[in-house]
Amino acid sequence: MKPVAGLGQLKSLDDLTNRSGWPHSLFSTDGLPRAAALDIIDTAREMVGVGRRRVKKLPTLRGRTVINAFFENSTRTRVSFELAGKRMGADVINFSASASSGAKGETLGDTARTLAAMNPDLIVIRHPDGGAPWFLRERVGCAVINAGDGINEHPTQALLDALTLMEQLGDLEGRTVAIVGDVAHSRVARSNIHLLHTLGANVVCVSPSTMRPAQMDLALKAQWTDDLDALLPRCDAVMMLRIQRERLRESLFPHNREFAIRFGLNPRRADLLPSHGIILHPGPMNRGVEIEPAVADGDRAMILSQVENGVAVRMALQLMLLGRSES
Repeated sequence: MKPVAGLGQLKSLDDLTNRSGWPHSLFSTDGLPRAAALDIIDTAREMVGVGRRRVKKLPTLRGRTVINAFFENSTRTRVSFELAGKRMGADVINFSASASSGAKGETLGDTARTLAAMNPDLIVIRHPDGGAPWFLRERVGCAVINAGDGINEHPTQALLDALTLMEQLGDLEGRTVAIVGDVAHSRVARSNIHLLHTLGANVVCVSPSTMRPAQMDLALKAQWTDDLDALLPRCDAVMMLRIQRERLRESLFPHNREFAIRFGLNPRRADLLPSHGIILHPGPMNRGVEIEPAVADGDRAMILSQVENGVAVRMALQLMLLGRSES
């Protein structure tokens, strides 16, 4: 049996937590069933409560082993996965590219075989190459979670963003969400577009023409515009993206100042949102470029809620992928 894109073979939360056979993996939000996404989000709501207790530990995954394999730099995602695993009672091992054999020239295939020989229950992988989680899953006998692969996908970020949106807006059916900035190089944007469409939201991407994915605007279920001011009054939420400088081979706009003037979210633009409109940012932020400090630190910004919800979503996923130990 081979796992499919999205959450392989998911039927229900009970089905997952009671099964001890075929391990499931989360690769993508493209093809993730609506029922599966809502199950994850509902379970994550419960985990938010766990994170606010005085004792933030659950014994659910005691005896399970989780390896966080990060081949790209990360703060929020890596720490979030580590904290999620430890709060669920799992044994968590972390390694990064700079401290791994990959820095010495070892291939991902050899790394995969080495990790598989250690018999982990789950591997969380972030890698600069698109498709790396699928490649890894074919070579290990455990569940795999995609924590970001190149510019392809970042499914757990989309799930935590959806949780944050639903906390503030309720059902997303018919809601309008703007995704603004460097869409072409953003795996966050891709995963959000897929998931928000599945949840019934209308997604409108706002970017310079040089930051719009070539041909992908035909495949992604979103509308496209370059007029942010005209769009904001009809948005329920706006998600700002940083410029992915580490992925740029050339400058795609003359200067940060020009980008901020045309596409940055400043207090004047934030006031164009409806009274219930909220602001998200996956981080890290480039303050003064895609978002002004006064907006990032304002009451409408849900950025710290996204961070809290990130731990909850990753706790929920580890529960749903691994379930309770049978031993």
